[in-house]
Amino acid sequence: MPETWAHRADLAESAITERHAQKLWWMPKTNMAVVTWPPGLKDKIFWHWHYWWQAQYLDCQVDATWRRPTKTRRRRIANTLRTVQRRNRGRLTRNQYYDDKAWLALAWDRASQLPRENGKTTVKRPKQLQDLEFDLLAGIDPVVGVLPWRAGETFYNIPSNATAAMVFARTGRLDKAREIVDWIFDSLVREDGLLSDGIRMRMSGPEVVDKVYTYNQGTVLGASLEIALALRDDVGLAHDEPIDSFEYSERADASMFYITHIRAIVQAIALDMATPQGVLLSPPEESLEGDGGLFKGILARYLAEVAVRLPEDSKENIATRKIAARLVMQSAESLWSHRLEVDGLPVFAAEWTQDAKLPHNYGLGPSSISEAVGLVRIDERDLSVQLSGWMLLEAAAKVAAAHT
Repeated sequence: MPETWAHRADLAESAITERHAQKLWWMPKTNMAVVTWPPGLKDKIFWHWHYWWQAQYLDCQVDATWRRPTKTRRRRIANTLRTVQRRNRGRLTRNQYYDDKAWLALAWDRASQLPRENGKTTVKRPKQLQDLEFDLLAGIDPVVGVLPWRAGETFYNIPSNATAAMVFARTGRLDKAREIVDWIFDSLVREDGLLSDGIRMRMSGPEVVDKVYTYNQGTVLGASLEIALALRDDVGLAHDEPIDSFEYSERADASMFYITHIRAIVQAIALDMATPQGVLLSPPEESLEGDGGLFKGILARYLAEVAVRLPEDSKENIATRKIAARLVMQSAESLWSHRLEVDGLPVFAAEWTQDAKLPHNYGLGPSSISEAVGLVRIDERDLSVQLSGWMLLEAAAKVAAAHT
C-alpha cells in the first residue's frame, strides 16, 4: 500500500518541520533544522548547526518533493539552501571535512534537478555547487589517488570517498568515480563482504581501520549503482534492457564489476547487519546518537535505490532487488511500530527494533538525578535520529510505489 507509506513519510516530515525547522536568527526567507528537540539555547541560535546534518535535512526535503511536489516544499528547499550559505558565511568550501562537503553537493545537485514549475527550475545550479565539486577534485591526494577524511589528514575513508564518487558519477566525471570506488574495493572489503571504514597512513605503512558502519555500506552501494548505470548508458543499454546476447554481454562487461559488488554487499548486509526478519541493526561500534543517528537511514536510502533501479536483467539482480526491498520495508515496519506519538506526530527510536524514548527535558523533565546532570542521554532528542526515521520512511514509500 504505497499510500500508507507516503502518508507516514508525510507525518515524519511534519514532525521535523514542527519541532526542528526554524528561521536563522529570525531572518525572513530562511530555514534550517535545530539539531535537538527540545532545543537548548545554543541550539536555538544555531551555535551548533552541523553542516552535514543540514545536508541530510535538505536531502529528505528533496525526497519528499520528488515524491509529491508542492509549492510549500519547493519554497522550503530554496530557503534551506539560502540559509546554509548564510550560516556558512557565503563559502560552502570553508568546511575542512570532505565528506560533509560531498553530502551537501549531493543534496544540492538533487535539488537543482527537481521537476520544473511554470517553466522554471526549483533551484538554479549555482556557482557554489560548482565550487564544492572543484574543491572535492582538488582535495584528492595525488599519491594515494583518493580523498582524505579532512584537509591535512592521512586518513582515507569511505565517508569522504564513496560520497564524492557519487557526486562525480552524477556530474559526468565517471572515470574519477571509478578510480575511487575501485580503490575502495581493492582496499576495504572484509572477508564477510562488508566494508571497513578506511585506511590510515602510518610511518610503518597503511593500517586498515577495521570498523564497520551501516552508512558506509550504503554510500558504496549508491556509488556503485550510479557508476554501473552510467556505464550501461555509455554503451546504449537501457537500465531495464536484458543482456541476452554475447554482444550485449561484452557491452555490459564494465558495469558487471560494480553490479557484482552490489549483490555481494546487499547479501552481507542481510546476513550480518539485520535481524532474521530483515530489520537493519547498528553494529557494536556504531553510536546511536549524534552523527551515528543518521547512519542507518543513509543505508536505507541507498538500499531503496538498489531495490528500484538495479537492472532486472538476471536472476541474481532480481533476487538482490528483492532482498534490498525487504530490508527497507521490514525496517520501516519496525520503526513505525516502535514509535512514540506527541501531539499526533511521531518520535522515532534510535534503534529500530526498540521502543522510542521521550526526550527527558520535554514536559516533566528528567526522571532521575543521573539524567538531570547529563549522565544519561536520550538519543531520540537528536535531529539526526529523527531524520534517519524520515529517510527510512521516504525509502519505504519509494519501494512501495515501485512495486505496485
